[in-house]
Amino acid sequence: MVTAATHRATPPDPRKRVRILIVGGGYVGLYTALRLQRRLKAELKRGAAEIVVVSTDPYMTYQPFLPEAASGAISPRHVVVPLRRVLNRCRLIIGEATSIDHARRTATVSTLASEETGRTEQLTYDELVLAPGSVSRTLPIPGLADHGIGFKTVEEAIGLRNHVIEQMDIASSTRDPAIRDAALTFVFVGGGFAGVEALGELEDMARYAARYYHNVKPGDMRWILVEATDRILPEVGEEMGRYAVTELRRRNIDVRLETRLESCADRVAVLSDGARFPTRTVVWTAGVKPHPILAATDLPLNGRGRLKCTPQLTVDGVTHAWAAGDAAAVPDVTAEEPGRQTAPNAQHAVRQGRLLGDNIAHALRGEPLETYAHKYVGSVASLGLHKGVAHVYGRKLKGYAAWFMHRTYHLSRVPTFNRKVRVMAEWTLAGLFKREIVSLGSLEHPRAEFELAAGGKPPGHPKGSS
Repeated sequence: MVTAATHRATPPDPRKRVRILIVGGGYVGLYTALRLQRRLKAELKRGAAEIVVVSTDPYMTYQPFLPEAASGAISPRHVVVPLRRVLNRCRLIIGEATSIDHARRTATVSTLASEETGRTEQLTYDELVLAPGSVSRTLPIPGLADHGIGFKTVEEAIGLRNHVIEQMDIASSTRDPAIRDAALTFVFVGGGFAGVEALGELEDMARYAARYYHNVKPGDMRWILVEATDRILPEVGEEMGRYAVTELRRRNIDVRLETRLESCADRVAVLSDGARFPTRTVVWTAGVKPHPILAATDLPLNGRGRLKCTPQLTVDGVTHAWAAGDAAAVPDVTAEEPGRQTAPNAQHAVRQGRLLGDNIAHALRGEPLETYAHKYVGSVASLGLHKGVAHVYGRKLKGYAAWFMHRTYHLSRVPTFNRKVRVMAEWTLAGLFKREIVSLGSLEHPRAEFELAAGGKPPGHPKGSS
């Protein structure tokens, strides 16, 4: 629900061209730009407004589909939305904002060309939208930086898929029990959506792939989920969280609650309960933190490093600055308890992005701004093929019904009709044919074979080693 607010922004000088700078090409950046393209169509056509989007990637990643991309159920190309195609009325700059001086309306941007020239670009703007999202929150755990694998980008998802299949290849090609055990032990740290869904999908894929190995059985593999709190998937509620634990354990997945990873040095995962697991796979999904660019601005931050915002999605106490999504602390006007903020998830980010585009258009025209007011309706989570949990509008679902709802909901939310059709087609084909279990790890080192042939690398240089 969106209600009109009495707050009215000061419109810019109509005689000058207004430049709107959007930092970030994720949920908020994409949906804000899409909304502005529609709302400011006349202004863009006559040159009275310009939309500039700065993004580190030329695409927006629909992260709820990453687990299925990792398992091979969806092609990586269909998990991403090409920004140049959908934002055809915007100027897209592939690069990273390194600092922002809002007092001077200037952003410093490091582009791909900056690596060649050694110079950064200075962008001036009239309206600023900060939507850089978040980055993985890591801890100073010995060995994590050397051996940990993230799960936040499509590259990480596909790299993890290749890595898991590669470990099965390693185990199949040796009789050394120590090497086999380490290769077939997979440790996931973090019991939120990313960790549970990634583990569920990859365990499903690996169990299926094992039928094509003459000496690797599903029972040879050990899958471990480490969670520091006393429950997993807190978003779906306590009852559904307990069901998810039961379902995972029924599949012989070792779920360890109230346990922390203390070290993964020397490829040995050491847990706080004293357990030690030699492993070549540690997947880190234990939370996120605000993007570092927020600390390189002169805008107000709260105690957790997020931008202080109003319910109208303006940066609190600052004119011509806007924010939403993971980077913004937006008051939840629907909450019964005062002082609560909207959760940093995709459900809010998509809706905030649309309202943000509307409010910027209102501000440019001197119209009243609208208030963001959306009540959280619930969550759905996949635990692998035909398995899931859901808590939506107070109703609790599990098993196939929850899995089907998970797919239906995210199919409806993935941007563009083009992507919806492609994803639906892939799901249909996956139901008719067998899974693909090919590892393309050599894609991560595409020049390795040529370098070896040219004498640039010593013999034994791995082509696709993770």
